[in-house]
Amino acid sequence: MGKRFTKSGVLAFVLALVLVLSACGGAGGSGNGDAESNNKETVANVNEGKTEGDDKIVIGFSLDTLQEERWQRDRDLFIAAAEALGAQVEVQAANSDDAKQIAQAENLISQGVDVLVVVPHNAEATAAIVEKAHAAGIKVLAYDRLIKNSDLDLYVSFDNEKVGEMQAEAIVKLAPKGKFVYIGGSETDNNAHLFKKGAFNILQPLIDSGDIQVVFDQWTKDWNPANALANMENALTANDNKIDAVVAANDGTAGGVIQALAAQGLEGKIPVSGQDAELAAAQRIVEGTQTMTVYKPIKDLAEKAADLAVKLAKGEDVGADKTVNNGKIDVPSVLLDPKAVDKSNIDATVIADGFHSKEDVYKNVK
Repeated sequence: MGKRFTKSGVLAFVLALVLVLSACGGAGGSGNGDAESNNKETVANVNEGKTEGDDKIVIGFSLDTLQEERWQRDRDLFIAAAEALGAQVEVQAANSDDAKQIAQAENLISQGVDVLVVVPHNAEATAAIVEKAHAAGIKVLAYDRLIKNSDLDLYVSFDNEKVGEMQAEAIVKLAPKGKFVYIGGSETDNNAHLFKKGAFNILQPLIDSGDIQVVFDQWTKDWNPANALANMENALTANDNKIDAVVAANDGTAGGVIQALAAQGLEGKIPVSGQDAELAAAQRIVEGTQTMTVYKPIKDLAEKAADLAVKLAKGEDVGADKTVNNGKIDVPSVLLDPKAVDKSNIDATVIADGFHSKEDVYKNVK
């Protein structure tokens, strides 16, 4: 005759079994102990201080890269602004790897963040992130760079076509005629296309009139300065160093361009544009080797994006006054104004705003 178990006996047996299974799971015998530990730690970070009913907003911040000074600043400013609003930010950076960025975003989504903010490496590939986030009921804000062909909820950036116009205007003012080189950004970054469009808004009439000739026009893979250096070396070789001006899409590419010019003794003799007001670029401007940069007050961008991310998470009106078509929809957008900076106004802009100190900018000027 078999044993009969009372309800209390069954309960005791189940509890004992749970304890045994928990102990076995804690042994970490799967061979993926480090990965599991890291994932648990990340989840714990998201849920840190959160109790049932807690209304703290958790923002997932997916960055293309943190290998450039500019994006390190954006991260720090965004976190500070979000925390000031009572939100918490979880950051992932993909180092310009599309698959990694999508996987990291999926991880943030699986953790149950309230809203996802994305700086895309690839404007097309990251459409998958929007789709996955929406499937989980999470809204997506594209930070500085547009995500193409998706039902993106919000885009916050600067007027990037105007950035390109500012770059070309500054260079044409110094070199109204001659042979021009265009060193663009990463072809996978929608902003790079906007910068180029803006630049050619200014250059094309001069091309049509015959005043200028664009003798070299190349994208820079992953915005890598080393690739910009190689492109500029090729441009100089193909034209026997007879170049009159360079429109470079950002300060990193400008740095590569100026390095190539320096190797030929041409630094400071050919106007070169830039963008982002990086410290190295600001130093080159006051030293006379880079003509200008476009200063995008990223503190304003970070604070605005943090504020709007919290509003998205709460389902509040974000007050977007413009739209930008991403190939699928007209995305509600907030676009801030950039500022052209050269030697004449760098003190009144970049330095006055505390973006860089005067001591740092002028450290190499005797």
